[in-house]
Amino acid sequence: MNLKNEFGDNKWDNFGGISPLIAVFKSFHTLSPEIEQIINEQTFPVAFAKGKHLASPLKRNRYIFLIIKGAVHGYIKAGNQKITTWIAAEAELAGSIRNLWKEVDSDEYIESIEPVLAIAVPHSMSRYLYDHFPIANYVGRKMTEIYYQGASERAFIARLPTAAKRYQRFLVSYHHLLERVPLKYIASFLAMRLETLSRIRKAAAKEDTEK
Repeated sequence: MNLKNEFGDNKWDNFGGISPLIAVFKSFHTLSPEIEQIINEQTFPVAFAKGKHLASPLKRNRYIFLIIKGAVHGYIKAGNQKITTWIAAEAELAGSIRNLWKEVDSDEYIESIEPVLAIAVPHSMSRYLYDHFPIANYVGRKMTEIYYQGASERAFIARLPTAAKRYQRFLVSYHHLLERVPLKYIASFLAMRLETLSRIRKAAAKEDTEK
């Protein structure tokens, strides 16, 4: 999938004149003016309406996305069923773990749950920075650590033996998304039926009122 910069030369006017990705990189290490220039030139903002695909298996994905506003979920298809594999919102990276920083095929879809504003980060730019700037490798490693911490948490939730325990862990790790993400996606993410999730939520609410 090859996106286009629809904001032209004024693409950073609403972001203080620079790509928000620079602030993310700088949270890990200072950057040279050359790195900042490359990021400003090659990244760009993209907007997606609710229910649109940021990426899909239909076209090879060339980007990872820094979410500025909104929420997305990754899913795979099993027949006509969508199985949510992860959920992300503001200040998080959205991309398939199978093609993180690379242009390879993936069976995963990335779909907006809400209207989304994101920064498109070309894989080609990431590879160029890695090949030419040691600092970029350090920053990339730190960002990948955070990404894989999220993957580890998702794997931990998936291995919990009961639906109730998985929901309880979701409240710990993803409480900020509970009122934003449709319950059908949360139920799918937690590998349970929507009816099961509704029953668990009602039981939890009843326990809270009885305390």
